[in-house]
Amino acid sequence: METRFWKLARRELAIGERTLVMGVLNVTPDSFSDGGRFFDAEVAVRHAERMIEEGADIIDMGGESTRPGGAPVGVEEESGRVLRVVEAVARVSPVPVSIDTTKAAVARRALDAGAEVVNDISGLRFDPALADEVARTRAGLVLMHSRGEQQTLHALEPVADIWREVFDTLRAGVGEAARRGVARAAIAVDPGIGFGKSQEQNVELVARLGRFAHEFEGHTVLVGTSRKSFIGRITGEARADARLHGTMATVTAAILQGAHVIRVHDVRAAVEAARVADALKAASLKS
Repeated sequence: METRFWKLARRELAIGERTLVMGVLNVTPDSFSDGGRFFDAEVAVRHAERMIEEGADIIDMGGESTRPGGAPVGVEEESGRVLRVVEAVARVSPVPVSIDTTKAAVARRALDAGAEVVNDISGLRFDPALADEVARTRAGLVLMHSRGEQQTLHALEPVADIWREVFDTLRAGVGEAARRGVARAAIAVDPGIGFGKSQEQNVELVARLGRFAHEFEGHTVLVGTSRKSFIGRITGEARADARLHGTMATVTAAILQGAHVIRVHDVRAAVEAARVADALKAASLKS
């Protein structure tokens, strides 16, 4: 596979040599996956350091939970949760820090504190000015597909044609980012597994991710399936933090279908799964 580069604020990450692992750090009191274990700033910094030791290529920090039923928070509260952690980790981290936010004001503060990527679950639908902050700092931008508003992200009835919905929405987001000056090489796209999709649609998007990767050829493809409820429905595991094995199955499938970056909570397991999946993919291309 030809190596390309995902352009971030202060570096470039090679895309195509191997799958990159983005470690999740929820600096919230109500995360669906870890129940607020890393809400304390010092604990959060230590967890970031641990994920880096385990092989994370990016640390993605968020200060607002997007779980079903999660309560929205304002700019000041969200900033207060994440900025100290972003600054502390970015100061010493050998890997880039990503800020998971939909708000331009939070993105601006986090980028100025050292973040190099903005991960927007709304794909610029909530606050298009977020792209202005990305363009200003020449940061990386992740555009994820979702539907509805903050409080209805998981409550909407599934659309009949999920592929058209995902393609049209993300193409609009990519176009908006470009109009605001974000470089094509800085944009990653994410199909938004678990956001406004049925069980069958979530499975299909992972199983046929190659179709998504082909549609957005030239862009970095990021996939986040980690611990999500569709895995629990398949395995029968109600606890989010007990869905490791099912998560690794989806990680492997996504890589074999063209994912460049996988977003996970369990970094060490994902790094090992990615190494094996990358080797299998490389072997298949030789035959």
